Parts: sequence; C-alpha cells; structure tokens
Amino acid sequence: DGRIRDKKQKKFRQINRFLEFIRDVSDKLPKDKELTIVDFGCGKSYLTFAMYYYLKIMNGYRVRMIGLDLKSDVIQHCNELAKRFDYEELTFLEGDISSFEGVNQVDMVVTLHACDKATDYALAKAIGWNAKVILSVPCCQHEVNGQFAKADKTQCYDGCLDPIMDYGLLRERFAALVTDGLRAKYLETAGYDTQVLEFIDMEHTPKNILLRAVRADEKRVTKKSAGTAIEKCERFLQIEPTLGRLLADKGENYKE
Repeated sequence: DGRIRDKKQKKFRQINRFLEFIRDVSDKLPKDKELTIVDFGCGKSYLTFAMYYYLKIMNGYRVRMIGLDLKSDVIQHCNELAKRFDYEELTFLEGDISSFEGVNQVDMVVTLHACDKATDYALAKAIGWNAKVILSVPCCQHEVNGQFAKADKTQCYDGCLDPIMDYGLLRERFAALVTDGLRAKYLETAGYDTQVLEFIDMEHTPKNILLRAVRADEKRVTKKSAGTAIEKCERFLQIEPTLGRLLADKGENYKE
C-alpha cells in the first residue's frame, strides 16, 4: 500500500538523508557525460537503487552504477531486481573493495556503513580514481583502538590521555573520532574540499558521521598544513591508520 514497514523506518530515513547530501553536491556532477558511480559495501542495496532512481529517473543524469559486496546471494538478488526494474545501467558485483579493479575512472564513490578498514580501502580507491565526489558514512572503526592498546603510553602521550584511555568505552569512541578526523585530513591533502557532517540523528544510528569530499582547485587546498597535522597526530598517538599506508604505497605521501 506504499507504506514503509515499521522496522524499516530508520533505514528509510537514512537513505533519504543520504540522497539530500547527494542533492547538495549534484551541481558538481556533469550532465554532459555518463557518470560512473560506485557503491562500496552496498549490502542489500536500498541506497544503490534509490540513488539510481534519484539521479537517472528523477533528474535525468546518464549514469552507470556499480554496487560491490562480498555476499554472493545478496549480489544475485540485487541483479535480479535490477533486471526486473529494467535498470540496465545498474550492475552488482561480488568482490572485495581492496582488490576491486572493475573500472578505470569513477565520478562518485559512496559508502554507507562500510565496516572498519573497508572505508579506508574505498577512500583510497576514490582518491586513486580522482573521483569528483566522495560521500562516506564510516562504521566500526576498530583499527586505531587496537593500535592504542599496543602503544606504550608512557613513551607517547605520557599519561595525559589517561582519563580517556583508561576506560574502554571512551577509548573506543575517541579512536573512532581520531580515525575519521585523519580520514578527512587525508582527503584534504589529496585535493578535496572536505566536510565532516552529522549524517542523521543519533536515535536512528550511532554511526552518524558523514565525510563529504568534493574535488577542489589545488590552490584552495592547504596540503602542507593538513599533512603536518596528520603527521603530528599519528606520531603523538603512535598509530598508523590504513588509509595513510594505502596512499603511501601508491607513492602519494601527503605528509611531506
């Protein structure tokens, strides 16, 4: 009857909120060419289908859209739905973000709750493609918290963070904030105007931070200051996040 099921109301609001962020940057996407858009960690692809409908059907963009996920049964089901709806330029592929090589050029990369380091691999891919727009809502940032546990706090932050580090819940939340702050700075050093925004109210999901990055004029981006901030933060906390390593492996050392 056209009514969203009660248990899907939160997901429905999240998807519509994400579409609002896409609307806000839609003027950065050219209409005179076919856009390639990749949704990393697409899952059941509620967002992927909504993006396709919003951009192509409602707003007339020519799009080629790819959803990537590890679950073969989910990918098969999504491809069947795309075929049923005659969404010919919407394809779902089974695979890992880190090894994905399905395209050479991408205009927009999105991730909605890609877990832990999956977000870093997605951001590194987006930067490598020189994507015009990146919209990422991270999830489950465990890596840095694990690196905190291995660090000798007497030799790095000298106990000044004990009011946070001595309590698991606070340390976990602090690690998540540090992770996303560094991700934002890495995007800046890569030539993006980057914002850290509230994705949606906490009542809908505790994972409510969105990184919105738009490729900018190089002259407007302070690469050196962002790189210096990254280096100081990582040295102080004795951490080495995956995104920095991935960019360095590609010869893109933005700390210099």
